[in-house]
Amino acid sequence: MTTSIEQGVVKTDRAPAGAGREWIVDASGCSCERLQSLQSVRAVCERAVRELELQVVGQPLWRQFPEPGGVTGLYLLSESHLACHTWPESGLATFNLFSCRRRGDWPWKDRLREMLGAESVSVRIAERGAAVSSFIRPEGATA
Repeated sequence: MTTSIEQGVVKTDRAPAGAGREWIVDASGCSCERLQSLQSVRAVCERAVRELELQVVGQPLWRQFPEPGGVTGLYLLSESHLACHTWPESGLATFNLFSCRRRGDWPWKDRLREMLGAESVSVRIAERGAAVSSFIRPEGATA
């Protein structure tokens, strides 16, 4: 590792360890009706926020698109952000949660099957600020 100081800024060729954890979630085979429902998608996000004890800054932003009516949501968190997007015409929902504060994994697979009728859920976890070789791992795999 090399470190230098240029104009008062420390520069290094290594990312800081432990910057946070990011969950990258893809759910397919979801109920078209639920993916069109802002209330259904918002309920997923609100439950994640509540159960993970995340701190929302301000009001979440939501956009309901015209038919076939996907939904996009964004939560600014004191820990970072939670974003979601749905494509009812494809039965697809995606979620991205980044948190700089350590916490356990949320049961994305169980919740999205229960709340959106997902047939398949893929959860990848990125340890941000870590070396690229350990950047993304499937949920449940050890880092």
